[in-house]
Amino acid sequence: MTAPTGPATPATSIGPNGELAPIVEVRDLVVSYAGRRVSSMERLDVRAGECVAVVGESGSGKSTLLQAMTGLLAGTGAETTGSVTVDGLDVLSAPERRLRAIRGSRVAMVMQSPQGSLNPTMRLGTLIRRVLKRHGVTGAAAKARIAAALDGVQLDAEVLNRYPHQVSGGQAQRFAIALAVALEAGVIAADEPTSALDVTVQAEVIGVLQRLRAERGVAVVLVSHDLALVSTVADRIVVMKDGAVVDEGDVDHVLRRSTCAYTRELVAAVPTIGGDR
Repeated sequence: MTAPTGPATPATSIGPNGELAPIVEVRDLVVSYAGRRVSSMERLDVRAGECVAVVGESGSGKSTLLQAMTGLLAGTGAETTGSVTVDGLDVLSAPERRLRAIRGSRVAMVMQSPQGSLNPTMRLGTLIRRVLKRHGVTGAAAKARIAAALDGVQLDAEVLNRYPHQVSGGQAQRFAIALAVALEAGVIAADEPTSALDVTVQAEVIGVLQRLRAERGVAVVLVSHDLALVSTVADRIVVMKDGAVVDEGDVDHVLRRSTCAYTRELVAAVPTIGGDR
């Protein structure tokens, strides 16, 4: 596989101590519906090339966090306080016009079942060209970006002639990531991107995300129930329960040395090779 063309990393700046400034910053976030808190986070920084995994049981607020990060809460009736800044833009206070401009080009969402979000009447090639055109990329520039994106996710150009129902789940997931690559998104918010795939295809999709981190400096925020998978790809882990963060730290701390009772329950529930759990 050849290295993708285009910028090697997303736009970044240097902090006061010489470190990379965060590309994602969450501060005092609270998301509520009808006065009931469903997701909250006091602070989260994600830098270019990092993978931060968010884990916890269903209903813990993980996916709502990703929706806030990608500007997908607008129009849902959600009440929000605090800020979520992506590449310098507060997506909670930005008008819809600005949100449409940054979705995909700054931050892209990769869903658990991407086939459901693809227009079933549209060939994949038409879809990706339309998305690029919406962001002002046409002609030879669009063609080059599409070729580089497909190469980056290891898909043959022939896939562009297919409809969503004509590709496998793994191909659909990689195509969804290719959309983000073509738009040169600096952040990928991945919501259970491998849970509907078999083990072999899971490895392929995770391999794609890992290469994008290494080759392009893409930041990944990964929501997952799979602690075994998270342990191999994440730099840091955030544990959520009942809409709040209950534990966080580097992978070794959270999975092996945490004193949080809930985290230890999650780790204890992971099946072992011997099958005694």
